[in-house]
Amino acid sequence: MDHQILIDAEVSAPQGLEDGLRRVITAALAAEGVGLPCEISVLLTDDAGIRQINADMRNIDRATDVLSFPMFDLTPGQPPEDEEDLDPETGLCPLGDMCISLERAAAQAREFGHSLEREVSYLAVHSVLHLLGYDHMDEGPMKRQMREREEAILNGLGIRREE
Repeated sequence: MDHQILIDAEVSAPQGLEDGLRRVITAALAAEGVGLPCEISVLLTDDAGIRQINADMRNIDRATDVLSFPMFDLTPGQPPEDEEDLDPETGLCPLGDMCISLERAAAQAREFGHSLEREVSYLAVHSVLHLLGYDHMDEGPMKRQMREREEAILNGLGIRREE
């Protein structure tokens, strides 16, 4: 599937990170059965940048690791299928936007004892699932469902928690 993953980096990203993001995002879309060619915009920023976006878009004045802004109100496990969802100019389904704080991702990678690439991969998969309708606002079945999908997708890519 020819998805378009648009990456804008406000901060310096390690060599290969953007290619890795494209690979992980494409794999997450495939794992979720997305059959339409999609467009996703990714912003790589720092804590100050994501804090500003969080304040502007969600009225939450604090930094976070990842933000997701879906274009559609989808149900988990039911990706967009209607060709009417395609942008007539691009022929792509605009799934939405994600913002990742590389500063926060690096701190979390150190905290959890794994690589920055693993943490950014996890955040990207997490965000793709949000764009596809998954949520984790409850501590029950929805959160478990999302966590299971995240791990399945990452394990399928050979990206595992480092011991």
